[in-house]
Amino acid sequence: MEIDLNALHFIRPLWLWLLLPALWLPWFWRRQRQAGHNLRTSIAPHLLKHLLIYPQERPQLRPVYLLSALLLVGALAAAGPTWQQDRPPFVQDQAVLMLAVDLSPSMDASDVPPTRLQAVKHKLQELIQRRAGARTGLLVYAGSAHLVLPPTDDPELLDSFVQALATDLLDSPGKNALAVTERAIRLLQAEQAPGTLVLFSDGADTQQLPALRQLLSDSPVDLQLLILAVGNQTGGLLSDQNGAPRLDRAGKPLLAEFDQEALEQLAKATDAPIGSLTLNADDLDWIQLHAQQHFAAASAGNAEVHWRDAGYWLCWLLLPLAWLSIRRGWSISWLPALLLAVGLGAQAPNAQAGVLADAFMTADQQGRWAFERQQYPAAAAHFNDPYWKGLAAYKAAEFNLALASFAKLDSAAAYFYLGNSHARLHHYPQALSAYAEALRLQPALAQAQFNQALVTELQRQFEADQQVAPEDDPDQEQLDDQGKPGDKGEKVMLNGPKEVSAELWLRNLNTSPAGFLKQKFRLQQAASQPAPAVTP
Repeated sequence: MEIDLNALHFIRPLWLWLLLPALWLPWFWRRQRQAGHNLRTSIAPHLLKHLLIYPQERPQLRPVYLLSALLLVGALAAAGPTWQQDRPPFVQDQAVLMLAVDLSPSMDASDVPPTRLQAVKHKLQELIQRRAGARTGLLVYAGSAHLVLPPTDDPELLDSFVQALATDLLDSPGKNALAVTERAIRLLQAEQAPGTLVLFSDGADTQQLPALRQLLSDSPVDLQLLILAVGNQTGGLLSDQNGAPRLDRAGKPLLAEFDQEALEQLAKATDAPIGSLTLNADDLDWIQLHAQQHFAAASAGNAEVHWRDAGYWLCWLLLPLAWLSIRRGWSISWLPALLLAVGLGAQAPNAQAGVLADAFMTADQQGRWAFERQQYPAAAAHFNDPYWKGLAAYKAAEFNLALASFAKLDSAAAYFYLGNSHARLHHYPQALSAYAEALRLQPALAQAQFNQALVTELQRQFEADQQVAPEDDPDQEQLDDQGKPGDKGEKVMLNGPKEVSAELWLRNLNTSPAGFLKQKFRLQQAASQPAPAVTP
């Protein structure tokens, strides 16, 4: 490890004041121990030297020397010597990534097996797992653009939405990259952070290029556009959900073109890097590299300079010094009194299971340690902070504990998770009230807006199912469609296959079936269209 002496400095230089007592203590101790020190005021020095007898002592290690060494090394360690700039490892993962998937019918072409869309979904799932802990959003577009999921750090939630993507979710034909870029800009404004938008498409509408170029130049947020081309130059046959080729009226297979030229024009007009879908992970590395570089460049001017603290290496020297200090017969009278006073003055922490952990970590630190290792039940048991305790309980599916914890807080994030916890317990009115309160405190909270609309629709569907459901005896044994007994109290569908009801897929709030997305997109598209003119 090379040390640049020109850049060497201390992060917390005030701790260096401890060097003064570290150097002063040995001198003071030797002066006090010096023979005849108290007799010099009453006996002449030329007589005193003949009256004193100095015993022959072997050189040995004294407690004061070890105390001085502990203060010296501890002061240097606490001061934080550094000579290298450092960016925390989590900085690169803070880059917000918006994924926009083209759902036009041409994405069902089979030139990229099994289909273009299925290949994109597979890549998205891999990318989401790579970015676990980073904020990623999901958009879809064809002739219109729609938000599927605002930026979130929950990979399981993202994966459930990716699995529901299909080309029949959108009815309007086209490749409206302009509209999806506008939506991404609005989302990044709410995030108040730079980000990257990745378009997964097999073509582009070249008529939108001037407007798209102007939109990016006037964007209030620092948005980077990436284009990932999906398809082969030869094009591919369109296939249905079963993999069979689609036929036209004449019985000939339908062919979907791959418009590489239009994508290149889009990339040139927007100054966007363009890549292609690969069989290996090169395309994922390409996306992550551009996203991280863009975030680092965009935040370089505003980011605080971090220096790598090398002081912790000196802590290893404190261990042998501390062990050498534990020797029989050694004592420093004022040190135990000082430690006892500090110990009595500090508030005693709650008793925890680990003795060593209690000695070196607070309850919240132990909870954070367990939380980062995804040991959520243990984290919820350790945390004293109500927000972190509620978050750990929510991730551990202990929703009643999460409700009790978040109810103590008055913040938008707390009300958001309060609504999620109510929704997971099927308390839909309470969930909607919590989301409304979160939006009152933070109107731009996109996650709360999305979940509020989701729970509203699910409550409506659940109430509709309840109205048409037969009056069943909860203690009566029911049979499924194969004649097998079902569990008591569990509703078994007796009328054959059916769309999954709101009650079943609301057992997990993080699940959104394609049927709900399709209905949602149709409502949004209908609301965006102008009302027809009334003729007299």
